[in-house]
Amino acid sequence: MNVLDKLRQRIRQKGLGRTFGTLWKRYVFFHWELLWTERDLISPVPAHKLRPYSGLRRVTITAQNATAFGKHFGDRVDTMAELAAEGHTGHMYLDDDGHAVAFIWGSTRDYHDRHYYGCRFPVKPGEYFQFGGELARPYFGTQLSVDAQVELWETMAAQGCNKVVDVCESHNVPALKLHIRMGYHEQSRITHVYGLFGFWRFYRETRYTGSRLDPLRKPGQPVVTSAAQA
Repeated sequence: MNVLDKLRQRIRQKGLGRTFGTLWKRYVFFHWELLWTERDLISPVPAHKLRPYSGLRRVTITAQNATAFGKHFGDRVDTMAELAAEGHTGHMYLDDDGHAVAFIWGSTRDYHDRHYYGCRFPVKPGEYFQFGGELARPYFGTQLSVDAQVELWETMAAQGCNKVVDVCESHNVPALKLHIRMGYHEQSRITHVYGLFGFWRFYRETRYTGSRLDPLRKPGQPVVTSAAQA
């Protein structure tokens, strides 16, 4: 199938408007807003109704065992090995066959994201930057999304950290709702990522007032106050 045929197929599947929008963002211009959030490492997670799971074991990611990502995250094997070699703390969850079905990372030093956003995320003393959390599709909607974070919090607390910070794309509504469910708080700052012609990227940071998360809360859902802010 040549390029023109692929384009026609994509237009039939997604429509002209969505296809044009995707091509524009990939080859001409895009703008991402990364919302900063934070949380202490000791406040309990609010109650949830996520599905249970079983049969997984947690393993620390190393450059040697990164091959476990091959089945569900085949394009990440080299990246996982690189992150481990750089000294970041990573957890992966293996099924009975030894395949990684979830992972999450933390960095206690400034993190330069060479693999996706391309920018540097500063980390202050006493906190760590959490990044790269992802589940294989069969585990969407399970308690694993909570357990993976809580277990990383415990690991990083043992390393002397008292706060987790991270960023979330403003258009990623499921991830933002997960942050609400986990009790994260907005830092009222945004890292903007601009892409131009598929080659150049530019960055800046802004502040905002009010809340970007409140409109996503369920009616009657309270704002959780962390121990660090109490």
